[in-house]
Amino acid sequence: MALRIHICAVGRLRSGPERDLIDDYLKRFDKTGRALGLGPVKLHEVEDRKGGGMRAEAPLLQGVIPKGAVICTMDERGKLMSSPEFSKALAQRRDNGVGDLAFVIGGADGIDPALRAQADMSLSFGQMVWPHMLVRVMLSEQLYRAASILSGSPYHRA
Repeated sequence: MALRIHICAVGRLRSGPERDLIDDYLKRFDKTGRALGLGPVKLHEVEDRKGGGMRAEAPLLQGVIPKGAVICTMDERGKLMSSPEFSKALAQRRDNGVGDLAFVIGGADGIDPALRAQADMSLSFGQMVWPHMLVRVMLSEQLYRAASILSGSPYHRA
């Protein structure tokens, strides 16, 4: 059974350099990950047009997280992991029969505390706050890097 990956994010990604990077890394991930039982990756974008902040965004995000998915919030208070640790965590979830893994990226104000409390895990790219569009790029790259590590590809040099 494959581990399907979902990136559930606030905001619409327009064409531009971030979009190009995400598309490239996710295409690479899908190619490498397929043989490993990882993927595909599906991007779910939500937008709160009324500007209600994280409280208004939370139900929109919950609406695109697949039922029964393991939820991982992207949060500066989350766990710091090396790339090999991240690849191992993906492989463990796949090997434990997890069908869907949803990475949740909040908007400008972050993720509502009630939604954060529902998460199975929380991952950090450091203590700095990153724009949500860059978090998508970094997550996409780390997904590809994880698949490369698991496949034995030379992409990741420790």
